[in-house]
Amino acid sequence: MASVINAGPSPGMSADGAKVNMAFIAAIVAVATIGGFMFGYDSGVINGTQEGLEKAFSLSKLGTGLNVGAILIGCAFGAFAAGRLADVWGRRTVMIIASLLFLVSALGTGASHTSLVFIAFRLLGGLGVGAASVLCPVYISEVTPANIRGRLSSVQQIMIITGLTGAFVANYILAHTAGSSTAPFWLGLPAWRWMFWMQTIPAGVFFFSLLAIPESPRYLVAKGKEAEAEKILSRLFGAGQGAGKVAEIRASLASDHHKPKLSDLLDPTTRKIRLIVWAGLVLAVFQQLVGINIVFYYGSVLWQSVGFTEDDSLKINILSGALSILACLATIAVIDKIGRKPLLLIGSAGMAVTLGILTWCFSTATTVNGALHLADNTGVIALFAANAYVVFFNLSWGPVMWVMLGEMFPNQMRGSALAVAGFAQWIANFAISVSFPSMAAKSLPMTYGFYALSALVSFFLVQKLVQETRGKELEAMEG
Repeated sequence: MASVINAGPSPGMSADGAKVNMAFIAAIVAVATIGGFMFGYDSGVINGTQEGLEKAFSLSKLGTGLNVGAILIGCAFGAFAAGRLADVWGRRTVMIIASLLFLVSALGTGASHTSLVFIAFRLLGGLGVGAASVLCPVYISEVTPANIRGRLSSVQQIMIITGLTGAFVANYILAHTAGSSTAPFWLGLPAWRWMFWMQTIPAGVFFFSLLAIPESPRYLVAKGKEAEAEKILSRLFGAGQGAGKVAEIRASLASDHHKPKLSDLLDPTTRKIRLIVWAGLVLAVFQQLVGINIVFYYGSVLWQSVGFTEDDSLKINILSGALSILACLATIAVIDKIGRKPLLLIGSAGMAVTLGILTWCFSTATTVNGALHLADNTGVIALFAANAYVVFFNLSWGPVMWVMLGEMFPNQMRGSALAVAGFAQWIANFAISVSFPSMAAKSLPMTYGFYALSALVSFFLVQKLVQETRGKELEAMEG
């Protein structure tokens, strides 16, 4: 790690040699990434509650998919709205609204007694997740020096995985203590309801922490509040640096000075979608088409379907989460040294291979009493391949996509581009997640074969469309 940090300017210095306030930067990045934790927790809490939902609401396989995937529709609209609202109200303000949505959703989903009410509260939670998913990375990218931006932005993915793992651990403890996810727990209510209510703790922490951080200085300059922006930038990058940074931001906006709008995504000459926007869409959509959230949303159901107990399946979820965090730490160590694009290519290749192995493993499964079972040796291979797949994803597409979406677009179009890319990402997530129960019931090998093919295709798309952004100032990004 030390060799990486010492490559180029010191982490306590900006690219131009100015001394930066690392303590202040670290503090506000830490607060912003709580949004990533909530993103992960709210997404992962559903893993382990499906049996309770099916019994409480008498759900079919399609009904289970809709209850699990309902949050993702909210995420799509939350991401789209947040990207636009952040240009109007500010990044911090919209993140505060998202934290309140997390809180309301946590209380409502745990108390729901019908599928319709449950879906309504999951949609509200989805609005918060979608907003956090696009605003936390862009906020971090707008308050950090270019030479360490990749490392600090990658913390977002660690917090997403930490949130997922936190949900897995909480679900495991609650189910294990109660006896099962459907057994009575505190106040005589089933454990699966308490799995949702546990979210109120991190949601409250996120809300109060956001009150202590400043607004994005780039948003303030765009709104003409240059004195306030200069004060924040001077505190971030050192006394005497604020005025120069404000001038750089102002210059980047002056060449195309108008209120940000969706038409900024079109080439002014050809009126076609800009290539940089297509690159963002490819990153957003293919991050989901490789099937990663099947592991996080349906992991316990998947492993139970091939012979593992509920208790062991929940433990496997925790193992996957821990490996994901280690992989993200490795990314932090190298992303500002070797760049974003090489990591994406490594991840695509690794996922294609490991998903191919999983496809083969599931093709050998036999049906016993209506349930799939893997032979002992094949089960071990599948377990290793699944966790290797998780490692490859979190070494690459997991953190790198969010880093790139937060930094790759020019200032003028960043909010609009994030709105569209975030919307596409969550719609792809919804399609993959809702379709999984039905697809898996028909053919688990075919389902994983599709994910493997998507990983392979993503390799060639990254080669063709994605441009490296390592070390570039946000004001230097071109569309």
